[in-house]
Amino acid sequence: MLFIVSTPIGNLKDITLRAIEVLKEVDLIAAEDTRHTKVLLKHYGIETPLTSYFDYSKRSKLDYIIKELKQGKDVALVSDAGTPGINDPGYKLINAALESDIEVSVVPGACAAIAALSLSGLPTDRFCFEGFLPVKAGSRRNKLESFKEEKRTIIFYESPHRLLKCLKDIEEVLGDPEIVVVREITKKFEETQKAPASKLHAHFSSQKPKGEFVILFNLKNS
Repeated sequence: MLFIVSTPIGNLKDITLRAIEVLKEVDLIAAEDTRHTKVLLKHYGIETPLTSYFDYSKRSKLDYIIKELKQGKDVALVSDAGTPGINDPGYKLINAALESDIEVSVVPGACAAIAALSLSGLPTDRFCFEGFLPVKAGSRRNKLESFKEEKRTIIFYESPHRLLKCLKDIEEVLGDPEIVVVREITKKFEETQKAPASKLHAHFSSQKPKGEFVILFNLKNS
């Protein structure tokens, strides 16, 4: 069986008892970054063998992991943080397992996008997760342009070194809407700010952006 195991997005205590149990009992753990996952496994005394499964290795490792599953071994898929398959290459392994008639089970847990949505105070009945916006400015602005008639709450991730450019584009393309910026969820310096994009741009211009960011807005609720 392939187990899709959610892991903490920051605070190591945010892991379920079942997740710890499964990680201890499977034959192999497929991790996005074995160095990152080793920290979690050491913390909980888990000695299960690890193999890497990340974007550039997925083609060669996918065949290996599927072979192990077909031979009757149990494998746990984990990402660096949160729920596997959400904005990472894990979904391709999951799809390959399903196509190979391998049983798949999920061990649910943390997800940064959902955690940020619950913090945001924005409408939660309908939302759209966009992963990361395009890196190139023109493509990013085109993507933001496509949100103008969107009625759902929009959620996406952003890196600290692109945050200011992203906030400026939101201000210019979408008319400076009120947005929510959440960073370092569950960590020591967790922060949630709700303000017009221009004000948040000014804030992070004077205070260097650090950590991983989630940006949310609902144009019909601004």
